[in-house]
Amino acid sequence: MVLADFLIATAAILGFISLFKNLLAFARWLHAAFLRKPKDLRDYGSWAVVTGATDGIGKALVFELASKGLNLVLVGRNPSKLEATSRELSDRFGATTEVKTVVADLAKLSGEEIAAAIAGATEGIDVGLLVNNAGLSYPYAMYFHEVDRELMESILRVNLNAAVWVTKGVIDGMLKKKRGAIVNMGSGSALYISSFPLMALYASTKAFLATFSRSISLEYERQGIDVQCQTPLFIATKMTRLKRQHVFIPSAEIFSRASVRWIGYDRMCNPYWSHSVQAFVTRTLDAIIVWGLERHMKGWREARERRISRSSNMVTHHEIS
Repeated sequence: MVLADFLIATAAILGFISLFKNLLAFARWLHAAFLRKPKDLRDYGSWAVVTGATDGIGKALVFELASKGLNLVLVGRNPSKLEATSRELSDRFGATTEVKTVVADLAKLSGEEIAAAIAGATEGIDVGLLVNNAGLSYPYAMYFHEVDRELMESILRVNLNAAVWVTKGVIDGMLKKKRGAIVNMGSGSALYISSFPLMALYASTKAFLATFSRSISLEYERQGIDVQCQTPLFIATKMTRLKRQHVFIPSAEIFSRASVRWIGYDRMCNPYWSHSVQAFVTRTLDAIIVWGLERHMKGWREARERRISRSSNMVTHHEIS
């Protein structure tokens, strides 16, 4: 009887501790997602460098950062898009926001060329924030052996090589003044599920980015440099090919507002609140989610093959006629 009472009491205490930890974690998440005051990013410096700044998340972020009083260095491969984005910023914010542009094809330049281009563009200005946002994915669901060498090289250069070397181009300046923030745009595909079939290379590069971010965060946190990896799920952008926006798939503009609110806090974060909910469910149901994801990706791939086949048959029929 005494043993039974002891076991019941022990189970009750352990259950209470587990419940308290979960409630505390939930309270912390609520505070961070909705109540925590964002940092004044100008405390890091007056300029922000953003790669992949002319489309999707990158473009939305530069407008959000400009609204916070930061000047901007826009990095992209398309001169006309850079000019258009610069002009839009000028039209909206006027002389209050200075803008510099760097034309750099991150899929073609060597690491040293990237670092030199960034260092040259930022010489003499107070860079406080770097956002490594440029990213490249598959054009459609593909098995690894189907990824041609050119696409493979481009994904590795943009998602890995560029992030490392752009960071190399700004970190010396941050170390000299002992303040700065670096945000690497990762992906929930690398963290919240155990596998990402038919997008293997993309998810793997994002997993590298997460480890890179956590590691250099520890290296430089005592030097006044906050390093963070953000790991969103699906966002309605050109890269994801998702056009419909709703509570679980935000627009780039909605996500960017959440993204900026988290800069300077956690090493790893999922800034948009509904993505955090999805991540919790995904981790809990990992095996089911991976199974469903694989079926979805295969269905996407097969639908594309059917469209190509129909187009080919129509052309052949036309030629015979």
